[in-house]
Amino acid sequence: MTATGVPASTAQIYQGFARQEARGRSPAYEALAEGVAGDRGILRFLGSLPPEKRQPNLLFAAARYLLGVPADLASLRGLARRSGGRELAEVMLARRTQTNEPARCALLLPALAQLPQPLALIEVGASAGLTLLVDRYSYDYAGHRIAGLDPQAPTLRCAPDGPVPLPGRPPVIAWRAGLDLNPLSVASDDDVRWLTCLVWPGEDDRQERLAQAIAAARRDPPALYRGDLIDDLPALAARAPADATLVVYHSAVLAYVAPERRRVFADLVRGLGAVWLSNEGPRVLADVAVEAFTGDPFLLVRDGLEPLAVADGHGAWLRWLG
Repeated sequence: MTATGVPASTAQIYQGFARQEARGRSPAYEALAEGVAGDRGILRFLGSLPPEKRQPNLLFAAARYLLGVPADLASLRGLARRSGGRELAEVMLARRTQTNEPARCALLLPALAQLPQPLALIEVGASAGLTLLVDRYSYDYAGHRIAGLDPQAPTLRCAPDGPVPLPGRPPVIAWRAGLDLNPLSVASDDDVRWLTCLVWPGEDDRQERLAQAIAAARRDPPALYRGDLIDDLPALAARAPADATLVVYHSAVLAYVAPERRRVFADLVRGLGAVWLSNEGPRVLADVAVEAFTGDPFLLVRDGLEPLAVADGHGAWLRWLG
């Protein structure tokens, strides 16, 4: 949507991605998104897809999946032209933007550590479950170090700002499960390949961190279930141990859910008696006044009402609101 409430065109979406998301993070994808915004052929191809399948992240990851390397404008144009773009469309229709960034655990950890333990975790939109492994990773918050349970798992580095309640150890997790419409398996080479294609060029640290997190998950995979975040959440929550604090959380998930279903989800989670942690763009939750957070990438919110922190979307920094 534009600032006036008018639906954004596909070209505007790609211009916004270039200037607001890729700029300063991935020069290759900034240039590619700007190129797509001005390319009639690629825009025509995208117009043949359902609106929810026209996202820059999905297009660029699908192109990388087919090409074996990140696309440039010429190679992307070739994929869109080849057989009417059939091969590219097939990947985009079959796949989802399931970026599974383990560094987001560094954003969740301070909030989780404050809760009565042990914890029972349910992540909706869990992808391959890498952000279910909060206690396995180690952390470095600008010199404040926390040792995780898996010494071979990556150390997640996050720059804290403000009164971040940094713990001395990871939370005790008694039970964990993930829910996803299309869960990915770390045992599947093809699923792992898709996850690597979702990392942007120029972010070699993310690629290395992803590989280490996948190795950690392979040593002790979390339980993942196929299902919808509304229809199937109550049955999964009923499996959690009664003597643990139930936590339902998600990162960069609700933006892909229709606004009316977000409201249904919010009512559902509150009815479960769970602690609800939402790590999303500021405008995703209807009950949070976002005027003070305009321009901040992510907003960590408890129970749909209480903003705890603003944060980098990929876990690089965290500013606690105090």
